[in-house]
Parts: sequence; C-alpha cells; structure tokens
Amino acid sequence: MPTSQSADAAAGGHGAGRDAGPPARLLRRWDLGPDARFAGPGPDGAAVRRSRRIDTANGAYLLKEHPAPDRRRILFRHRITAALDAAGLPVLAPVPARTGRTLVTAAGRGYELFPWAGGRGRDGLELTFAQCEELGGLLGRLHAEMERLTPPVQQSMLVPAPRAADAAAAIDALLAAVPRGGGTDFAALTERRLRERRALLAEFADHQPPDAEVCTVGHLHGSFHGGNLRYGGSGNVTAVLGWDGLTTGPVAGEVVRAAARLFAGEDDRGLDLDRVQAFVRGHRASFPLDAGQIQSAVHRAWWERLCDVAPLRQRYLGEDGAAGSGAPDPAQRPPQERGHAALVTWWSAHLERTLDAFAAPYAPGAGDGPAAEAGADVPGDGHAYG
Repeated sequence: MPTSQSADAAAGGHGAGRDAGPPARLLRRWDLGPDARFAGPGPDGAAVRRSRRIDTANGAYLLKEHPAPDRRRILFRHRITAALDAAGLPVLAPVPARTGRTLVTAAGRGYELFPWAGGRGRDGLELTFAQCEELGGLLGRLHAEMERLTPPVQQSMLVPAPRAADAAAAIDALLAAVPRGGGTDFAALTERRLRERRALLAEFADHQPPDAEVCTVGHLHGSFHGGNLRYGGSGNVTAVLGWDGLTTGPVAGEVVRAAARLFAGEDDRGLDLDRVQAFVRGHRASFPLDAGQIQSAVHRAWWERLCDVAPLRQRYLGEDGAAGSGAPDPAQRPPQERGHAALVTWWSAHLERTLDAFAAPYAPGAGDGPAAEAGADVPGDGHAYG
C-alpha cells in the first residue's frame, strides 16, 4: 500500500519527459515561501491532467495541471471540497493563490494546489468491523453535507439498464479472438472466463432491473474506494481524495458500489458481507435511506457488473481485444480488476444472500454499533472488532 501519496497523483498525468512542465515562476502565484520547488512529477496516469509534488519549508503540496480546464466544473468542486473541509470532514481544500483564486491559469492551462495527503492506504479487508462502520458513517456525512450545500438535484428516474443481449454479443465477438487448440494456458483461461460469463448472461437474462426507480438522488463523491482513502496511525481516515469524480446520482448506488469495491477479495471468496453490513449500518446512521433503495441498488450494481465485459477484454485480451497481442500480465492489474470476473460469478451465485445482507441494517429492530450485530450476521466477539 502507498504511503503519503495522493490518490489524485496516482491518477496523475503525462509522462515527465514529454515536456518541460510548469515554469518555476508559476509557484510564485501562491504564498509558498522563497524555497518552494518542484520535487518531481507525480506518477503517470490519466491523460487529462498532470500532478507534481511541491516541497516547501512549511510542508509539501500537490500541484495538479489541467491542459484544458473545465473552469465551471473545477470551481464548483473547489467550493464543495472547501466547504466539506470547513465542516470538519477529512477533505483537502484547494490552496488559494495570492489573488484568492483557487484555479490559476497560465498559458491556457489550469493549475490547482492542494496540501500533500499524508497517511497510508489500507485494503478494506484490513479494517475492523468498527472501522468499517465508521467508514460508512463518513460516507454518509459526506452525502449529508453535500445535500446541505447544494440545491436539490433534478435527475430523471429513468436510468436505462444494460441489455444482456448486447453483452452476450460482445462476448461472442471476444470469443472469436481467442485461439482454439494449441493455445497457451492463458488463452484457455480466457476462453473459460468468457464462456462462464456467457452462461451467466443466459441464466440471468430475465433478471434485468427496471429502468425507472424511485430513489434519493444527490451529489456523490463518484469514486469512493480504498485508493482514494488515506489513514492515520490510529486507523482513522485522514483524507478522502479523488474528488475529480464528483457527480450526481442515486445515493444508494454509491453506497453499494463503494462497499463492493472496498470489501471484495480478488479471488472467489466474493464480498465480505459482515464488513458490508457494518459499512451500510454506519452510512444509515448518518444518511438514512431505506431497505428498498439499498436492494434496488444492489440489484443494479450486480447487473451492471454482469453485463460489463470491458474488464474481461482488458484483462485477458489487452486493450485492442486481441488475444496474444499485448495482453497485460494479470498480476499487474489492480486487485479490484483482477477479481472482477470471480466477483461476478460469486455475486450471481449468492444474489439473494447479498440482497438480504446489504438491507439487514434497515431491518426492524436492527441496532447501531458493532455490538448490536452480535446476535445477527456479524459475530460480536470476532477478532475484527479490534
């Protein structure tokens, strides 16, 4: 796990050698002191932005560059993150320039400056049940505060679901690219995974969720997962990063997606439903929804994963979809991506159990806190309570 590294930097930008980067005089736009200097580029990643560490006598900062900044979107995000920071939530507010602006432009490019995110990353499966509940509560407080800060979200209840027939057709096309007979073991695994998904699509074709659902909508973090969380030595969250994904949508959907990314193994063990329940229980305490919304979101999240063949294409066939033509080493994929196919299989086999587990914190009489689950699905004397 990374230490003292911003997840936004990890999503960084172009390679350092492609241009000279921002001019040194740019740093004078902020009151950073005379010794402020570029410490090096952030890791490569998304092509839409670059990130660099800035070292000063008073601490480190992260400078993010946007080659074509969406000024309105960035300033809205700045307003939200600054307000969340002011409310005492672990969100890094942008550092204003000498002019008071949080988005600085130079040569047509936009720049943002943030305090460097300390702490370390942790896998969700490392967390105790109490920490899972606290993490769900944090997401709930973010949702509640964003609801307070922003006007009501006007969003259509019509959200078309993916079609099983389209996913099946895509898999058939991928199967045609897999060598038959005499191929490698990896090619055989590729074919097995694709045929496994094809069979699941046929089996569950009549389980498509409705396109129209009544649910609570609002502003969402957009990418709440372990890579965007930093923890202090006592296990508390010190920073929630990744706010470039700020969006709107069903709140229950973000709760379910976050839990699925945080508490899924990369093998066939599927979701840790004890930790999922603790997380949902924490969220309920800060931003209550209802069991129906949660179960609808679970159904949709499972269905979208079932119909999403892109991870299969990228893992087993490479970006161009051709077996043996640059297919990546599976070990180099992020854990969540490496376990995508296995999670879909597990989730499909345990759909009813998963629906019940996510909704359990909303059951009549469900108590608050880890101890309340001692008589339910989460063992109160388990070692994970720490």
